[in-house]
Amino acid sequence: MEIVYYDNHIIIANKAAGELVQGDETGDTPLVEMVREWIRVKFNKPGNVFCNSTHRIDRPTWGLVVLARTSKGLSRMSSLFRNGQVHKTYWAIVKNRPPKDEDTLINWVHPVQEGNFTECSTIEMPGSVKAVLHYKVIAHSESFHLLEIQLMTGRKHQIRTQLAFIGCPIKGDMKYGYQRGNPDRSICLQAHRIQFEHPVSHIQIDVTAPLPTGDPLWQILADNIGKE
Repeated sequence: MEIVYYDNHIIIANKAAGELVQGDETGDTPLVEMVREWIRVKFNKPGNVFCNSTHRIDRPTWGLVVLARTSKGLSRMSSLFRNGQVHKTYWAIVKNRPPKDEDTLINWVHPVQEGNFTECSTIEMPGSVKAVLHYKVIAHSESFHLLEIQLMTGRKHQIRTQLAFIGCPIKGDMKYGYQRGNPDRSICLQAHRIQFEHPVSHIQIDVTAPLPTGDPLWQILADNIGKE
């Protein structure tokens, strides 16, 4: 975990794959607690420290998470997410080249409780919700492709299930059909960039995450952006 932006009301952390955003039954220390401790040490704050997440990304995913340092920051930032006023860009590495180099995917998704899984369909089904994203292939290596993804909706496992649905499961994502996992149990999906108007100061926030560590494929593909 590293802090890539902070002010009086919000903090943006770069989450490592494997870290939880909020606590669960595993008892593992979540990102919220890590950031709370960072605030306590950084600003020498005794006692309770206010820190809450305003959204989540999946545990095996890398990338940017916005947390609130004040109740005002929390309520206003949460409202921005609910109203679609936060622009999120993801990067994903896939082995199979998509049918089109650029496309908008519109599907219906619904959660399956058993297995913590999300199913994807081209037709609306009972309990399903609409999922929309736009992807563009931005780089290639000898065997893999780097996709840049803009989320129009924020559904559980949305990118993972929609890419798998078109035959392009994310590298390492065995839950959605990739043939083997990554050694570090991550998947090659990163919340790469986040843009929004600050909910209190109203300045424009535009933060990009550093590349994930560990797998050199991220750097190889990033170096190939713009090359065919």
